[in-house]
Amino acid sequence: MTNTLTSDSNAASEIPPRMAWVDLIPNVFKDLIRLDASARDGLDPTLLELVKIRASQINHCAFCLDSHTKDALASGESIERIIQLSAWEETRHFYTEKELAALELTEAVTVLTDGFVPDEVYNRAAEVFEEKELAHLIASIVVINAWNRFGVSTRKTPGAHTPGH
Repeated sequence: MTNTLTSDSNAASEIPPRMAWVDLIPNVFKDLIRLDASARDGLDPTLLELVKIRASQINHCAFCLDSHTKDALASGESIERIIQLSAWEETRHFYTEKELAALELTEAVTVLTDGFVPDEVYNRAAEVFEEKELAHLIASIVVINAWNRFGVSTRKTPGAHTPGH
């Protein structure tokens, strides 16, 4: 597959995917799509895209970064807020308190190096999200991490995603 973002003949070649996991285990793919839809029920779509982008940045999932950045832009998200996501702690003024709590929880759930989500992080999220909404947020964070792990381990190639498909 060629790089769809540039026609520069000096561009590096794509790293080939390791496998087409979707074709090999289509039921897992379909179940993950259903889980994703169920998890996001009732969540603000803008907040959800920010969460998906941030988790994908942490996990270095180029395919998911491509997809969710394009989806966020297509839904009206600003490029400035997307760019600042990797430094959200230093650019808090770009985000709402609810978005900040979601981003902090996303990082805590995504990076479990201490083996747990700190109480203060969970409690901050619980202050701004209703309990059911918080459960959906946690489920959505878990699901994007699953997608990221498939994307990274199989080297799913970014660049071909079209928002709405």
